[in-house]
Amino acid sequence: MKLRLKTMQIASAIVHFLRMYRYRIQGYKNIHKSVILERGLNLDKVCPDRIHIGKNTLVASRVTILAHEHVKRDPENRFIPFMADTYIGENCFIGISAIILPGVKIGDHVIIGAGAVVTKDIPSNVIAVGNPAHVIRTGIVMNSRAELCQ
Repeated sequence: MKLRLKTMQIASAIVHFLRMYRYRIQGYKNIHKSVILERGLNLDKVCPDRIHIGKNTLVASRVTILAHEHVKRDPENRFIPFMADTYIGENCFIGISAIILPGVKIGDHVIIGAGAVVTKDIPSNVIAVGNPAHVIRTGIVMNSRAELCQ
């Protein structure tokens, strides 16, 4: 059993390294190296440099993070889509299938529930769920493994 766990830890570290390397090549340069990105993510391909994710954050599978929007247009050039930096803070957990819209700022120590649609800024130390996402609990603290410390 110990050998199996050790093998899984090593394999997981290798997969994480390769996944982060691939994202760096694709232009996602503002994602801290300690971030855990699970598989099946839908990260904005038009503006990869506008996605910012702080250290020790865990992004679960099937999450969508956008940094541009085709419905809104750039006020200075109507042929260009609206582009905005999207920020996720440190020590956060983004639940499975959550959607984070362009220009949103998520604070530090935040849990975004599974399937939530984040349309507006979320302050630090909260849990936000729903569509649109709204705060259901405040005053939380997350550790460096994106686990709730209470």
